[in-house]
Amino acid sequence: MTIKFLLPLIAVTVISSGYALVEARQPKQALTPAKPEASEAAQSQWKLFTAPDGRFTVLMPGTPTTVNQIQKTFMGEINLQLVIGQPPKQEVAYVVAYNDFPDSYGQMADPQEVLSNAQAMALKTTQSNLLTQRDIRSSNGHPGKEIEYVNPGGKVTRNRMYFAEGRLYQVMVITTKKQQKTLAATMTGFLNSFNVVLKK
Repeated sequence: MTIKFLLPLIAVTVISSGYALVEARQPKQALTPAKPEASEAAQSQWKLFTAPDGRFTVLMPGTPTTVNQIQKTFMGEINLQLVIGQPPKQEVAYVVAYNDFPDSYGQMADPQEVLSNAQAMALKTTQSNLLTQRDIRSSNGHPGKEIEYVNPGGKVTRNRMYFAEGRLYQVMVITTKKQQKTLAATMTGFLNSFNVVLKK
């Protein structure tokens, strides 16, 4: 599963939530390549990743690839940011995608409405069938939603979404049905490792 394959899948889902409808397209900016590691074992070693602005932490396999993509919406330009970890020889991607909404929208928006819109757009844009859903909260109390869905190509996504301080986070694992069974504990560990850090 390549980053080229993942981007259209992710970009529409993230930006389309919260009324910001856009098209999925490849980023205009170059991808930031992951640093080469000495061995495949080193590449798949899990490490704590801290967001450049310090607003979240998560465990990631190896050195993740980061992608920034500017999207034009009716609210103005929104910067979609992706952090993608892909262990070698596995059909799985561990992804954190996030975007800030303009201050006026971020302060007025109803968190449950943002999360419901994000869920609806995730299913619509990936043409997926919803398997499960439940309401959740981040470790420091921000509202969230966990959904699991499968697309026509058989790719299964577990997605935990949180709306915190004007930002939508989507913490996703995208894999095949076969890999999902063998990686169940690792997938849950990744999702559980995500922490929103409050602004100071």
